[in-house]
Amino acid sequence: MSGATESLGKKISTAGDLEGVVRAMKALAVSSIGQYEKSVQALGDYNRTVELGIALCLRKRGPPPFVPAKAHPDRDTVGAVVFGSDQGLVGRFNEVIVEFAKGTLGGLPGKTRKIWAVGERAHALMADTGLTQAGTLAVPSSVGAITPLIGQVLIEVEQAIEKGEIVDFYLFHNRPKLGSSYEPVDKRLLPLDHAWQSKIAAMPWPTKSVAEVIEGPTPALPAFIREYIFVSLFQACAESLAAENASRLAAMQRAEKSIDDMLVDLNRKFHRVRQESIDEELFDVISGYEALLAKE
Repeated sequence: MSGATESLGKKISTAGDLEGVVRAMKALAVSSIGQYEKSVQALGDYNRTVELGIALCLRKRGPPPFVPAKAHPDRDTVGAVVFGSDQGLVGRFNEVIVEFAKGTLGGLPGKTRKIWAVGERAHALMADTGLTQAGTLAVPSSVGAITPLIGQVLIEVEQAIEKGEIVDFYLFHNRPKLGSSYEPVDKRLLPLDHAWQSKIAAMPWPTKSVAEVIEGPTPALPAFIREYIFVSLFQACAESLAAENASRLAAMQRAEKSIDDMLVDLNRKFHRVRQESIDEELFDVISGYEALLAKE
């Protein structure tokens, strides 16, 4: 009995330690979700301002100069960035976005030539799809680390466009929903074609007094467009990080419940084994006492 009690005691201690780790990871996930959600909210307002600036320039100048070189329809090539995760304990977070990206890219008329995967786990899953990979990028560990990542993505995408390797460019990421859930979404970021221009130019101005562009729209429009592309990538990354931590929080909540159930079961077994051991010792004492009385 003592061996069984000792074994159960070790299991209870290990489960308690594991529960402490899970709670710490839950707290970290909650903290991370907060900072990324605040970033997404701030970006939403800033993105609206940038779009209004582009709309104003388009009305005054016409079509923007930043349009990739046209390609023959049967030679169009597609590039994409897929935001995943480096770490595990996120459920099917990476599988969901990779399956979504594969299905969407497979339905496009152009050939997918380059895919940038953000996160080792997303990269490994994308490699299994057989689609050409342009490289793996590390997942940012904080809001401040998103900017260098987006800068690197922009440099590589611009180089691919200049070489004629890609024409269309798409974003794929998971976006957080209410609670601890998320959904995969995509966005066609490039080229900035006439349909996009018409949509942006039709945006209503929020006030009665329309703003003026200092020195005209010619120098301002390219700057606004670069900022629009940067913000779109930044927002996609921030939303992906918020969704990743929401998924990790849900996984930790499930793990915590499993550990709690395990501890209840182990404690029940421990008390039963301990009581059986005590009963056995009492029976031995009574038997010995009865044996002494019999000798007298």
